[in-house]
Amino acid sequence: MKNVTVNLIGGRFYSHILRHRRVSSSLSFSSLSTIESMASNSLRVAAAQMTSINDLAANFATCSRLVQEAASAGAKLICFPEAFSYVAAKDGESVTIAQPLDGPIMDQYCSLARESSIWLSLGGFQEKGSDDEHLSNTHVIVDDTGKIISSYRKIHLFDVDVPGGRVYKESRFTEAGKDVVAVDSPIGRLGLTVCYDLRFPEIYQLLRFQHGAQVLLVPSAFTKVTGEAHWEILLRARAIENQCYVIAAAQAGKHNEKRESYGDTVIIDPWGTIVGRLPDRLSTGIALADIDLSLVDSVREKMPIAQQRKSNDFWKAASL
Repeated sequence: MKNVTVNLIGGRFYSHILRHRRVSSSLSFSSLSTIESMASNSLRVAAAQMTSINDLAANFATCSRLVQEAASAGAKLICFPEAFSYVAAKDGESVTIAQPLDGPIMDQYCSLARESSIWLSLGGFQEKGSDDEHLSNTHVIVDDTGKIISSYRKIHLFDVDVPGGRVYKESRFTEAGKDVVAVDSPIGRLGLTVCYDLRFPEIYQLLRFQHGAQVLLVPSAFTKVTGEAHWEILLRARAIENQCYVIAAAQAGKHNEKRESYGDTVIIDPWGTIVGRLPDRLSTGIALADIDLSLVDSVREKMPIAQQRKSNDFWKAASL
């Protein structure tokens, strides 16, 4: 498989296509991560990295530029990070700008998808909640005609005391979702999640084994501390244990005086190999990779964990 990254050089983006080297293996799995020529069923995807702020217009301008870069590179889908449209500078600010999915903010992005003939993964969007004090952190999929075809509301909320003294309480203003969501797309069946969901493997197992996901989407805004410790490890684990591609679009850098995100946008294949990555962990730009669903089939056929895994009833009956 070809790995495509996009570098920011002299104020413009340039694509560099890098071939993976073959790695020997006693199990002869090297070919699973390496395809010397692009298969006819490969489709290009983009994962965006940005530093959103509390300015809807500025963030939309950045997203528009990245969409054009992705479309020009031949991507069929571009994935944006959590809070792509807005990052608050103070507590409760996001609630004041939250809108329904048929509101003017999302309409802008639907028009962008239609005008650029590209699918958008937008997660999470500040969707208006059940009352004026709450919102939903919603991952929205828009097709290339500008139609919203699916939405997922973040289930696991980030209520955490991060090492170093920062305390986060996402549930203060955000309502937790209840439904696991997967949807078909040109690049395969997508499993929708958001950020902190990444630490809960159960949702990914449901997406793979009950909902048939082939590509797992993880739009995120990991903190600098948690990202340094766990980001890549968790993403590669979800790819390996579910034998899926993982596309992880990330917020990066300093949004305001109180908030900084880790960055490091990556695309990972079902063997756990990183096949797309920005060369600069904190830059604004896109990572590109070619999704080949025959690789998903090959990995699953050679290591058939779907047939070998035990049911919940087995573990209930097992001796403790």
